[in-house]
Amino acid sequence: MSDVDDTAAKNPAAKIAIIVIVLLLAMVILYAMTDRMAPSSSRGIVSAHVVQIAPRVSGEVTRVHVADDAVVQAGDPLFSLDPRPLELALQQAEANLTSTIQNIDASGASLVAAQAAVTQARSALETTRMQSERTFRLEERGLATTSAGDTARGQVADAETRLAAAEANLESARTQLGSQGNDNPAIAAAQAQLERAQYDLNSATVLAPHFGVVTNVLLAEGQFIGAGNPALTFIDADAAWVTVDLRENQLQNVQADDKVGLLFDAVPGQIFDGRVQSIAWGINPGRNIQGGLVVNQPSNRWFEPARRIPVRVELVDGMEAWPANVRVGGKVHAVVYASGSGNPIAWLSGAFQRIQSLTSYLH
Repeated sequence: MSDVDDTAAKNPAAKIAIIVIVLLLAMVILYAMTDRMAPSSSRGIVSAHVVQIAPRVSGEVTRVHVADDAVVQAGDPLFSLDPRPLELALQQAEANLTSTIQNIDASGASLVAAQAAVTQARSALETTRMQSERTFRLEERGLATTSAGDTARGQVADAETRLAAAEANLESARTQLGSQGNDNPAIAAAQAQLERAQYDLNSATVLAPHFGVVTNVLLAEGQFIGAGNPALTFIDADAAWVTVDLRENQLQNVQADDKVGLLFDAVPGQIFDGRVQSIAWGINPGRNIQGGLVVNQPSNRWFEPARRIPVRVELVDGMEAWPANVRVGGKVHAVVYASGSGNPIAWLSGAFQRIQSLTSYLH
């Protein structure tokens, strides 16, 4: 032992080598423990529901109601198509139904009005359900209040009642035609044509499905757009989250509801409280199939890159706490406190993130 001490004393490089080795071992151990107790990633991405808004009918754009990157509320008009062809189709359908009924010596005025009321009530119910489903999903995750959910359920129930009343009036109008008219297939076909024409006319103006932002607006008046063709992009402002890609070995202790520290590049110097909402059950490894068999993927790499699994993270205080200047696709640094926040590893990871939040002013 004295010989080793004498050698170390005579050779200062040996002391430095020992210190370096000890530091490297400590860093490796710290790295491994951090991956399991407080995994982090700077590859977080701000995510939201992004949909392509397309009209249900074809036509010429007569007016664009919104500008690019405009904030819209549910039901706000986005753009309108020329209603004249649709109005002519509706008039033709109404005349066709009246003519069909007159051919069997029946009056169709009340039936036309009743059919129009049913179409309007059904369209209103569809819109109400679409808007309420979002509230129900947010309520299940605790991001919307119970009163908001009760209000949405009340609106759906009211719309269903209105539709039931309109259908009852329609049935009454059919009954007045007698058994011959009620069972006449020509009348049924004419009614279906009329309902389709009314539905198409109601679709001439495309409305915002809910609160959000429209972007990539490339429409112009006079442009013809076909049914189902994307006209603009809609970003949902009622539901946003952070997608964090973690290596598989970082997910050993990560569970739903784990606390997460979030640092948005768009908001330097501030750390937001989040929670793990879910962990993806699978990813696409990029394997191809040819002739019914999986294609081999030869690799000349010494080490296969680690697979990363998406983890969905939401803010603890919901959308009310979401920073206004954060955009979809923005970069986020996240620390997941998989073993709680009351241990030295968590304190160290939180301190590193706090330091990074201050340096984020510079890059």
